[in-house]
Amino acid sequence: MQAIPLLNAVGTATSLASRSETEAARSNLRVGGSTSGAVIEASEATEATPVASSNAAPLRRGLSAWAPQLQRRLADAQQAQDYLDQTAQQLQDLKTALSAKLAGLQAQDSQLQAKLQAAANQWRSRQSASAGSLDPQLRFSSPATASQRFSVRGLDVASLQSGAAETLAISVGGGSQNLASVSIDPSLPADALVQRFDQALAPTGVRVASDDSGALIFSVAESAWPALRDSLAVKGGGIRFPAGQLNRVRTDAEPAAIQPDTWRVSDTKAGNAEVSDTAALRRALQQVMQALDHVKQARAAVGRALVEAGQQVESAQQAADPADAAALAQNFESTAGQPGYRSFSSVASALIGVSRSRVQSLLALPPTP
Repeated sequence: MQAIPLLNAVGTATSLASRSETEAARSNLRVGGSTSGAVIEASEATEATPVASSNAAPLRRGLSAWAPQLQRRLADAQQAQDYLDQTAQQLQDLKTALSAKLAGLQAQDSQLQAKLQAAANQWRSRQSASAGSLDPQLRFSSPATASQRFSVRGLDVASLQSGAAETLAISVGGGSQNLASVSIDPSLPADALVQRFDQALAPTGVRVASDDSGALIFSVAESAWPALRDSLAVKGGGIRFPAGQLNRVRTDAEPAAIQPDTWRVSDTKAGNAEVSDTAALRRALQQVMQALDHVKQARAAVGRALVEAGQQVESAQQAADPADAAALAQNFESTAGQPGYRSFSSVASALIGVSRSRVQSLLALPPTP
């Protein structure tokens, strides 16, 4: 695949830059030639001028100078791809075990339960294993983090376009803090009403759209969903929502695409004896096959995102202006001439691996025609 060599190159460059930054930060810098000179500890230097800040490392932008946020998208896509590959393998192992059990070829239920538990654990690791780039529906999102979609009972286009006008106060953070005000005008078209909700809630991190059925679809960063789910409250004018105090509302999260915790391969009968249920095994096998199809589709989508990002890198490289090289050289010279830790860290990172013999070898090359 064309994107893989590009991704490997990005990873190598990032690793080298990180290694050089770490080595520069860990070393104690002695000012002057004597042992009594001032010593700048790495921790102090880091606190004063963070090495990772955009102002502190003007010479180490690398790929980010060609295409902003592209490094993050490439890394997230590769990590999501790895997670989906591992998930597909876990599901394939479970599918094989279920098929064998139904055919009477597997005698130990403990092995089947272990594979089922492994699949469930793999799914629970989705957020961390994919760097937050895969949502519960396995939709890939980067550089923005994946979101959780949900609906709010009582808020749909039909209810908004009926009755009298009303102003809703929506609390996202709990209590009277982080209040968003939405003025509902029933005479407005559906898309205008949805836009009002989206504009009002966007500063709180919540976005709003609508589906084909007219329901309002809310979304928030998945990491923020648990807090939002337990704190969302609305106050109206007594038309669609009660007036007075804020009232907690019911939210319904979009179900996850894969729910291995609900899969059952046996039933508990009277006397607490666990008896394998053929019907349960068949249902579980069907659920696993559906999950495999979903993972394969997600894997293909992430692969396309990876190829697109690789093409953007290639286009950015081809479109690079020769004047950028002159600007970079000037920037390097200017930074190197400034005293202090910031200058040293930038220059030291840029010169890692540049030896006398390497420079002499380059100078010895014949001039290009």
